[in-house]
Amino acid sequence: MKTLFLTVAFAISSTSAIAGDAPKFFSDTYPSHALGAALKWYGTLGGKDAKLDAKARELVALGVAAQLPCSYCVHAHTAKARAAGATDAEIREAVAMAAAVRHWSTILNGMNYDLEAFKAEYDKMLASN
Repeated sequence: MKTLFLTVAFAISSTSAIAGDAPKFFSDTYPSHALGAALKWYGTLGGKDAKLDAKARELVALGVAAQLPCSYCVHAHTAKARAAGATDAEIREAVAMAAAVRHWSTILNGMNYDLEAFKAEYDKMLASN
Protein backbone atom coordinates (compact mmCIF):
# COMPACT_ATOMS: atom_id res chain seq x y z
CA MET A 1 0.00 0.00 0.00
CA LYS A 2 2.86 2.37 0.83
CA THR A 3 4.28 1.77 -2.65
CA LEU A 4 0.93 2.72 -4.18
CA PHE A 5 0.91 6.02 -2.26
CA LEU A 6 4.47 6.77 -3.30
CA THR A 7 3.62 6.00 -6.92
CA VAL A 8 0.56 8.23 -6.82
CA ALA A 9 2.44 10.99 -5.00
CA PHE A 10 5.23 10.86 -7.58
CA ALA A 11 2.82 10.85 -10.51
CA ILE A 12 0.78 13.67 -9.08
CA SER A 13 3.67 15.85 -7.97
CA SER A 14 5.77 15.41 -11.08
CA THR A 15 5.54 18.34 -13.46
CA SER A 16 6.51 16.07 -16.32
CA ALA A 17 3.98 13.35 -15.53
CA ILE A 18 2.85 11.45 -18.59
CA ALA A 19 0.40 8.62 -19.05
CA GLY A 20 3.18 6.03 -18.75
CA ASP A 21 4.16 7.33 -15.27
CA ALA A 22 0.64 7.27 -13.88
CA PRO A 23 -0.86 4.50 -11.76
CA LYS A 24 -2.95 2.04 -13.78
CA PHE A 25 -6.20 3.29 -12.27
CA PHE A 26 -5.48 6.73 -13.75
CA SER A 27 -3.99 5.69 -17.09
CA ASP A 28 -6.76 3.14 -17.74
CA THR A 29 -9.55 5.65 -17.05
CA TYR A 30 -8.38 9.06 -18.29
CA PRO A 31 -7.70 10.25 -21.85
CA SER A 32 -3.98 9.71 -22.40
CA HIS A 33 -3.54 13.05 -24.21
CA ALA A 34 -4.82 14.94 -21.14
CA LEU A 35 -3.48 12.80 -18.29
CA GLY A 36 -0.17 14.61 -17.78
CA ALA A 37 -1.91 17.98 -17.48
CA ALA A 38 -4.56 16.55 -15.13
CA LEU A 39 -1.91 15.05 -12.84
CA LYS A 40 0.08 18.27 -12.85
CA TRP A 41 -3.06 20.29 -11.98
CA TYR A 42 -4.03 17.88 -9.20
CA GLY A 43 -0.50 17.83 -7.84
CA THR A 44 -0.38 21.62 -7.73
CA LEU A 45 -3.12 21.59 -5.07
CA GLY A 46 -0.66 19.88 -2.73
CA GLY A 47 2.47 21.54 -4.06
CA LYS A 48 4.90 24.00 -2.52
CA ASP A 49 2.44 26.90 -2.73
CA ALA A 50 -0.45 25.03 -1.06
CA LYS A 51 -1.96 26.82 1.92
CA LEU A 52 -3.57 23.73 3.47
CA ASP A 53 -1.36 21.09 5.01
CA ALA A 54 -1.73 17.51 3.79
CA LYS A 55 -3.92 16.39 6.70
CA ALA A 56 -6.38 19.27 6.34
CA ARG A 57 -6.48 18.83 2.57
CA GLU A 58 -7.23 15.11 2.86
CA LEU A 59 -9.90 15.63 5.52
CA VAL A 60 -11.64 18.14 3.23
CA ALA A 61 -11.34 15.70 0.32
CA LEU A 62 -12.73 12.89 2.47
CA GLY A 63 -15.74 14.97 3.49
CA VAL A 64 -16.50 15.73 -0.14
CA ALA A 65 -15.91 12.12 -1.17
CA ALA A 66 -18.33 10.89 1.47
CA GLN A 67 -21.02 13.24 0.13
CA LEU A 68 -20.62 12.37 -3.55
CA PRO A 69 -20.56 9.38 -2.63
CA CYS A 70 -17.40 7.89 -4.15
CA SER A 71 -16.10 4.65 -2.63
CA TYR A 72 -12.80 4.99 -4.49
CA CYS A 73 -12.28 8.51 -3.18
CA VAL A 74 -13.36 7.64 0.37
CA HIS A 75 -10.82 4.80 0.42
CA ALA A 76 -8.00 6.90 -1.04
CA HIS A 77 -8.58 10.04 1.03
CA THR A 78 -9.08 8.11 4.28
CA ALA A 79 -5.77 6.35 3.70
CA LYS A 80 -4.03 9.59 2.71
CA ALA A 81 -5.49 11.42 5.74
CA ARG A 82 -4.18 8.67 8.03
CA ALA A 83 -0.79 8.79 6.31
CA ALA A 84 -0.74 12.56 6.93
CA GLY A 85 -1.38 12.00 10.65
CA ALA A 86 -5.17 12.19 10.93
CA THR A 87 -6.60 10.24 13.84
CA ASP A 88 -9.74 8.11 13.71
CA ALA A 89 -11.49 10.84 15.73
CA GLU A 90 -10.49 13.51 13.17
CA ILE A 91 -11.68 11.31 10.31
CA ARG A 92 -15.03 10.71 12.03
CA GLU A 93 -15.40 14.43 12.70
CA ALA A 94 -14.61 15.39 9.09
CA VAL A 95 -17.22 12.95 7.79
CA ALA A 96 -19.77 14.05 10.43
CA MET A 97 -19.16 17.70 9.54
CA ALA A 98 -19.75 16.92 5.86
CA ALA A 99 -22.98 15.16 6.84
CA ALA A 100 -24.09 18.15 8.94
CA VAL A 101 -23.50 20.55 6.06
CA ARG A 102 -25.41 18.24 3.72
CA HIS A 103 -28.26 17.95 6.23
CA TRP A 104 -28.80 21.69 6.64
CA SER A 105 -28.29 22.29 2.92
CA THR A 106 -31.08 19.81 2.24
CA ILE A 107 -33.39 21.49 4.74
CA LEU A 108 -32.72 25.09 3.66
CA ASN A 109 -32.79 24.32 -0.07
CA GLY A 110 -35.76 21.98 0.20
CA MET A 111 -37.77 24.57 2.08
CA ASN A 112 -36.62 27.26 -0.38
CA TYR A 113 -35.54 29.48 2.53
CA ASP A 114 -34.79 33.01 1.36
CA LEU A 115 -31.03 33.25 0.74
CA GLU A 116 -30.76 36.96 1.49
CA ALA A 117 -32.69 36.52 4.74
CA PHE A 118 -30.38 33.63 5.65
CA LYS A 119 -27.25 35.71 4.94
CA ALA A 120 -28.50 38.63 7.02
CA GLU A 121 -29.49 36.41 9.94
CA TYR A 122 -26.27 34.38 9.79
CA ASP A 123 -24.02 37.44 9.58
CA LYS A 124 -25.84 39.03 12.53
CA MET A 125 -25.42 35.80 14.51
CA LEU A 126 -21.67 35.72 13.74
CA ALA A 127 -21.24 39.35 14.72
CA SER A 128 -22.86 38.75 18.11
CA ASN A 129 -20.49 35.88 18.96
